[in-house]
Parts: sequence; structure tokens; C-alpha cells
Amino acid sequence: MGKTKIVSTRSQKRTGHGIGESAALDINSDFVLAKDISIVNNAGPEGEQAVALRTAGNFIACLRCSIEGFQDTLYTHHGVNHFFYNCDIFGTIDFVFGAASMVIQNSTIHVRRPLDGQQTVITADGRVNNTKNTAIVIHNCSIIPTPELKAHPNVKTHLGRPWKKYARTIIMQTYMEDFIDPEGWMKFNESSDVTTLYYAEFWNSGPGSNTSGRVKWPGYHNLNKPNDVKDFTVEKFINGNEWLPKFHIPYSAGLVR
Repeated sequence: MGKTKIVSTRSQKRTGHGIGESAALDINSDFVLAKDISIVNNAGPEGEQAVALRTAGNFIACLRCSIEGFQDTLYTHHGVNHFFYNCDIFGTIDFVFGAASMVIQNSTIHVRRPLDGQQTVITADGRVNNTKNTAIVIHNCSIIPTPELKAHPNVKTHLGRPWKKYARTIIMQTYMEDFIDPEGWMKFNESSDVTTLYYAEFWNSGPGSNTSGRVKWPGYHNLNKPNDVKDFTVEKFINGNEWLPKFHIPYSAGLVR
């Protein structure tokens, strides 16, 4: 997006780096703003787990950044109040994941073509117990396939799968193209507990947002009332009004329409 580009080719499979160690940019601090930067991991789909950006701290924001990878692109490892605005995020498998409280807003999520025989999945939340106020929130974004993925319509794409037992992911007021699998969500493995997770969709649009064929899990919720999602807005969930104005970046405190 900007003139500054930070690139890594490290990955777990190709270079033996752990998930966090593979990051092109590792933000391990509080009160950080990244702006107009391209953050890229070029390990490719063959590299398997290969992080572009890892965030670990409190009050971290990215504005107009392009975060590019394949598997495990954006790792919001831990901390509170991570915010991404007007960003482009590229990946194939579990490419928005971690255990922080985070909101992606007014951004575009680009799903890439994986290796032959693989399917794609966007989110993998790592919430480990039901007392932690963490989640992945995607608000007022667009979820679209790259041209390479669009040319292969038989590749299944899911919105998320639970990395940990109490995974929480909320997608609201977001446009989805027609490549999203009708079930919407999938298990991480056969032992995944679908009673303890919390997955929710609210006022989404586009052909991929049809919820009639979604999973029938106890932990899945198709929400229709604004009051149901007020706790996941920027204002409430990441206390945006308290710190984002100090960064001088735009944001929507509540619902957008």
C-alpha cells in the first residue's frame, strides 16, 4: 500500500522457524501505529505456516496496510485492543488468527488459491477460556476471492474454524461474494467442541452471506438485533473512543447503518 515494504520468506516448513518467528514484522509492544506499510511473507502456499504480521501487546493499530501471506498471515497473538482499518489482508488458511481482542474494520479480506486438494478458511480464533474478553471481529469489510481463486470455484472456503475450545468470531455488516461455502463454518478437527465456541453473523450482505444453509451448532448465532452485537463494536469491545483519537486515525465507533 505504501512505499515501505517489509518482506520475509521464513516459514515453519521451509526454514524451520516457528509460527511467531516467521513474521515479517513482529510488534511486541504497546501503543503502536503502523501506517501505509506493506507487510509480506513470500513463503508461498508450499511454506505452510508463515506469518506476515504478528501483534503481541495492547493498543496496536494498523492503518492502510497491506498484510500479505498464505497460511497464518495475520497473527494477533495476545493482548487487548488491536485494530485494523482500511487494510488489505491476503491469505489461504487460518490467515486471521490468534487470541487477542481485535477488530478489522473497513478493510478487504482477499482469499487466495491454496495448494491443490486444500480448502481455504479465513479465521481461527484462539480463545482458551470463557472468561477472556477476546475475539476476532470483522466489521464493515468485504470478503472476496482473488482472481486465481475465483478461477477454481470447486475450492471450498469457510469463514472460520475454532483453533481453541472457546473460539469467538463475529462477522457483521460485511459483504461476502458467492464463494463462501453455504455451511459458513467448519470444525478444526473431529474433536472440536461446537457447544463452547461463539460464532455470529449480523446484517451481512452479498451472495455469500445467505445463512439458510449455515451450520446448526449450539455455538452458532444468526443475529438480527443491533443490541445483540453492541458489545462487539469498536467503542465497546476495544474501547476505541479512549485511545484511537490519540492515533489520529478514522474509525466507526458503532454500527454503520
